[in-house]
Amino acid sequence: MQHTLRHTLSPLVVTLGLAIPLLSQPLHAQGLRLTDAPATATRNAPQPREGGLATAARNAAAASQRNTQQADFIVALVNSEPITQHEVQTRKQRALAFLQAQGYSIPDDSVLQREAIDTLIAERLQLQEARDTGTTIDDFTLDQAEQNVAQQNGASIADMYKELAAEGIDRDSFRTQLRNQLVLMRIRERAVDARVRVSDQELDQHLRDNPLPGGSNVPDRLNLGHILVTVPENPSASEEAHLREKITEAARRLERGEDFAAVAAQYSEATEASKGGELGMRAIDQYPELFVQSVAGRDVGALVGPVRSGAGFHLLKVLEREQGQKDVIAQNHARHILISPSSGMDERAATQRLQEIRKRVVQGSEDFAMLAREYSQDKGSAPDGGDLGWSSPGQFVPEFEEVLATLKPGEVSAPIVSRFGMHLIQLLERRHIPMTQQHRREMVREQVREKKAEKAFGDWITQLRSRAYIEIRDGQS
Repeated sequence: MQHTLRHTLSPLVVTLGLAIPLLSQPLHAQGLRLTDAPATATRNAPQPREGGLATAARNAAAASQRNTQQADFIVALVNSEPITQHEVQTRKQRALAFLQAQGYSIPDDSVLQREAIDTLIAERLQLQEARDTGTTIDDFTLDQAEQNVAQQNGASIADMYKELAAEGIDRDSFRTQLRNQLVLMRIRERAVDARVRVSDQELDQHLRDNPLPGGSNVPDRLNLGHILVTVPENPSASEEAHLREKITEAARRLERGEDFAAVAAQYSEATEASKGGELGMRAIDQYPELFVQSVAGRDVGALVGPVRSGAGFHLLKVLEREQGQKDVIAQNHARHILISPSSGMDERAATQRLQEIRKRVVQGSEDFAMLAREYSQDKGSAPDGGDLGWSSPGQFVPEFEEVLATLKPGEVSAPIVSRFGMHLIQLLERRHIPMTQQHRREMVREQVREKKAEKAFGDWITQLRSRAYIEIRDGQS
């Protein structure tokens, strides 16, 4: 196969005043295998959102309002572009909310201040580099990302913006920050990630220093019901007592045997409330540690809580449990259709074509393999009907495997974009096989590559800083 799947985008963490979990899912996916990088392990999936769209927006708007009440001033210059105290405070508030929600210890304010300034400087440098190199995000890609964000938060685009507008966050600001985040991911991929390789010699040395352990590759899985009553930052004693009574009232109704979905729809402010409060079956390492610890050892049907986090009060119900499997590896048999940039089609045209192809497959009027032979520009797989064969974890980029994980056998993904072009993916089969030493070796290869990529990214930022004019002020303007 000529085209190779590798890392194309990091998980999305926007620079908005919204809470970080709002945009924690990757918006794009996929390239195809690297010929010099065999199977690699997937990244851990993002933590589930705990506050929902309205909650994230409310917290961001409150932080913004507090910040604007203070005198704003320039705290740093990056090649003549200013970074203001308002930006720093907004970034600190967002980081603080995230740390609290995930149960992490809170560093000193001076540490948060320094980290916020350093992060904003790094982002400015990358955006300037993107402009200098012509790295851009077109409107169509931005529209697709906007739609994905709305879907991830269980809302239509119109409803999403109504909620954001009610909290003082306008559409233009949202789209500008979303575009910037996509640019940051694209420039990093092109400047750093696409160049990182792990040779067999490097892997051998790492394994000599860190022998492979045994263990499970398929962790325990849980499906939890979730009800969230949010608590604002620094609530009064009476306000917190009122909210605690609200979650306690929901718990009493559940203990009386009322339907969880109905109670969640009435009380919960979490994104999944509209879906009956069900978070869905997922590996335990994809849940916040607070949730995992709270339901540890509890049987299916058990109700746990209220549990307090930085986001508010939670009720959890164990809906399903699935025991992890030891020393096995999940494999997927998939096929795809690729339209590459060399076709001369822009992303909008390529997406429209793939949407038409998908419709023909889903309606059953034509066969995926036949259409792959006709339309796919992956010279390696097109003659075989787009067949990619059986793949182990990490053999494709994490974003590709995340899409595969959402598909059931026979299902076809929506069009997705990578640095290789636009793709449709169809999952044919899924199986579990014994994990071999070679599988473990290639999983370690990805861990080493991740560390190497992070170091390369840090070195690149250092180079950008060394070439730039950066002035950090003492807080006076």
